[in-house]
Amino acid sequence: MSKAYNRHHGGCLCGVVQFEVSGAMRGVVNCHCDMCRRLHSAFGAHTKVQNSQLTITGADEISWYKSSSFARRGFCSQCGAGLFWQPLDCETTSIAAGTLDQPSELKTIGHIYTAELADFYTLSDGLAEFEGSADGALDSA
Repeated sequence: MSKAYNRHHGGCLCGVVQFEVSGAMRGVVNCHCDMCRRLHSAFGAHTKVQNSQLTITGADEISWYKSSSFARRGFCSQCGAGLFWQPLDCETTSIAAGTLDQPSELKTIGHIYTAELADFYTLSDGLAEFEGSADGALDSA
């Protein structure tokens, strides 16, 4: 199982937004969709937690951008670091895995939106691949 337990901390590049996770985090899912590729310059690596397990310090410095009809993305308004992806009608938040303090104890568990994979890299790690959304298939991994 690739879920990490205990308390984990993270934050943005400039440090004005900090967060703490208490409880289980899902393993990292690499999203290769066009939006993540443009945001992260390659792919988005995200873990996921229940909102009740996420405490944010400096939340008033987060700028939220509604990136689709079903989700929004949270950025630090000072340094621009992409921190969160949040479905509008859900009680979970995806956290950009690179914003977590190390060691995170997380492992990558799969890839989504591989149909939109950039042409400058290939996948060869043998992990689960989904051409679109995994529709929750990786949530229990």
